[in-house]
Amino acid sequence: MKKVILTATLVLAATACAATAQPVRWTTYAIPETGTAVDFPASIFTEQSSKPDGYGQRFRTPDGRADITVQAAPNVSNDSPAAFLAKKRPPAQIQYKRVTSRFFAVSSYKGDKVWYDRCNFSGRMVHCVLINYPASEERDWDGIVTRISLSLRGD
Repeated sequence: MKKVILTATLVLAATACAATAQPVRWTTYAIPETGTAVDFPASIFTEQSSKPDGYGQRFRTPDGRADITVQAAPNVSNDSPAAFLAKKRPPAQIQYKRVTSRFFAVSSYKGDKVWYDRCNFSGRMVHCVLINYPASEERDWDGIVTRISLSLRGD
């Protein structure tokens, strides 16, 4: 009986968060045209999705429960991070917001998902990573999102 309960618990745990069910295999995703690069969990986001505006790529998990966009676009108006963010009209209920002279990072909840956006500013380019994942798995994603966010760079 204990073996059945333990097995069921392990299966449920693995199903609840495939993001951490196996060791994460990291690689670097780069956008050659812009110099944008980021540590990328290739074992989680295995499927390409649509192209974003500017340069980059969207990826998702095989079951579609989480997605990531790595993107770079010209900062046509040469906006500061604060001005750029204001033009995007983020929702008023932002849970986390950090704005500096070189980047912004914002995060909140939308339905049953957590969304996280970080954009770094260099020269006349904006280098961004946008991640959406289940709110029920928020703790499991914390380390992954942190590594991705802190690794974002661009020329």
